[in-house]
Amino acid sequence: MSAPGDDELHIASFVIQHRREAMPALAAAIGGHADLELAIPGDTRSVVLCESADRYAVMDHVDQLRAVPGVLNVLLVYHHAEPRDALEAEMDTPPDSNLAGVQP
Repeated sequence: MSAPGDDELHIASFVIQHRREAMPALAAAIGGHADLELAIPGDTRSVVLCESADRYAVMDHVDQLRAVPGVLNVLLVYHHAEPRDALEAEMDTPPDSNLAGVQP
């Protein structure tokens, strides 16, 4: 029997405030996790995307990134959980939509 949430995908984004000299260590910490992506690197502020199967892993990543020397703060700015089968399902375009007739 599977636990609740086993078939979910958790999508999150973090804004990380850091010292300029922390960027190499921060990039290495992010690169060490397959479910993290340095989406927008900056001198003192960066955006990281996270896609995880576990909601607890999202918060674990926040704690891990906060522990990087020179990181001042990690802000969770977005978190969404979706059943995997819903993400893989094809979507129908409603007939009254402005997108009706648009080819994929």
